[in-house]
Amino acid sequence: MPIDHYENFPVASILLPRRLVPAVEAIYAFARSADDIADEGDAAPAERLAALDAYDAALDGIERGDRPATPMFARLADALRRHALPLQPLRDLLSAFRQDVVTTRYPDYTALLDYCRRSANPVGRLMLGLYGTVDESSLRESDAVCSALQLINFWQDVGIDIEKGRIYLPQEDLVRHEIGEEEIARGHTGPAWRALMRFEVERARALMLEGAPLATRLPGRIGWELRLVVQGGLRILEGIERADYDVFRRRPQLRRLDWAILLWRAFRM
Repeated sequence: MPIDHYENFPVASILLPRRLVPAVEAIYAFARSADDIADEGDAAPAERLAALDAYDAALDGIERGDRPATPMFARLADALRRHALPLQPLRDLLSAFRQDVVTTRYPDYTALLDYCRRSANPVGRLMLGLYGTVDESSLRESDAVCSALQLINFWQDVGIDIEKGRIYLPQEDLVRHEIGEEEIARGHTGPAWRALMRFEVERARALMLEGAPLATRLPGRIGWELRLVVQGGLRILEGIERADYDVFRRRPQLRRLDWAILLWRAFRM
């Protein structure tokens, strides 16, 4: 998923079978461009929503069997048809992007997980579809991994998101730990903040570990890909802890040494 946004989307991974590269690139282009509509530039909310509606209309056309006029949707239609992938995950992504346009706060963890269900989980489900693994257990564990990755991204980017006017930390958690939004804007990291972030880190870690068995059950390249994704997410959580939860001044990122550690841990899984 960076490139800038989809840090865990295996667009150019050496582990990705070449036969799947066109499909993954087509899905990525759709998700990336739709996400940019919701997040980038200075368009008014109404314009962003109208553009996302146009994406939804294009999906309707693909569902009817129409041949898309634009190259991006034509490649997407080809990928969906060739691999018998469902359209619903793509519609879920659009739903999440629309929510990004109009929603900047989440009252509780349940509401945040519902957002993750539509903003992150669809990508995992589409990847499983490409590999022909769509049993309920695998889908459930994939959802756990993808939601955990989304939460981890939120926790490491608190300082970035507040500059955009967004707070993904559940409001009920802020109230419970007596953290005001002005403290987040100032990057204040006192005892209450550390207690809050410790709680959120452990919650994301538990969710990641809940889905981790999928990585050891999937065969071949996808299994190794997912092992690295799981270990990468866990390593970012460790980075937040090493920074004493100061994600404002010490935002964790994976560096060269981290990748060596990830490879070792993936092997040990």
